[in-house]
Amino acid sequence: MEKEKGIVIRFVIGHSATPGGVLDKAIDAEDAEHQDFLRLNHVEGYHQLSTKTRLYFSTAISIWDADFYVKVDDDVHVNLGMLVNTLANHKSKPRIYIGCMKSGPVLSQKGVKYHEPEYWKFGEEGNKYFRHATGQIYAISQDLAAYISINLYANEDLSPLLTKFLDREWKAKAGNACVASFDWSCSGIRNSVERMKIVHNSCGEGDGAARNIDF
Repeated sequence: MEKEKGIVIRFVIGHSATPGGVLDKAIDAEDAEHQDFLRLNHVEGYHQLSTKTRLYFSTAISIWDADFYVKVDDDVHVNLGMLVNTLANHKSKPRIYIGCMKSGPVLSQKGVKYHEPEYWKFGEEGNKYFRHATGQIYAISQDLAAYISINLYANEDLSPLLTKFLDREWKAKAGNACVASFDWSCSGIRNSVERMKIVHNSCGEGDGAARNIDF
């Protein structure tokens, strides 16, 4: 896909808190076998997602001169052909940002989940974040990727084009496959290791769809 269509897919990962440990060695072995990892100089951790996202964009734009950069959680099902086709329709537009859009309160209280240290940038207490995409999957154009690589808030989530998991099957049967599928209740596909193949069989766009897209 890289040479044929210019589509680069990588698993993005940093390293454990003990570099060179068992986990890092396991990742090194898998990377040597499949060569599909993008390794970041970053310590993995749930509360470091914003830092990891920023490092991903800054690293990706330094390696690949792409029209779009896409961030996808590993427990989300993606129809690659539909994703590529959707992005191709926006290729000529500047500052593109696509995902499942939402808004929510800026949490200024320390100790709470998703506390925003820079809450003061959003005005008085009780203000909301600007409209942004949920973190499961979103795509941004190169100019925005360059900006985000140096500007990102504590809440990592950044025209809805995705669908809820419950909508996936009837859309696929109607010949209108969605870009991605996930369960809203858990921000991904629940029990994804066991269920990903089931989801793919229910809402997949068909093998080879991405190879048939011209963009």
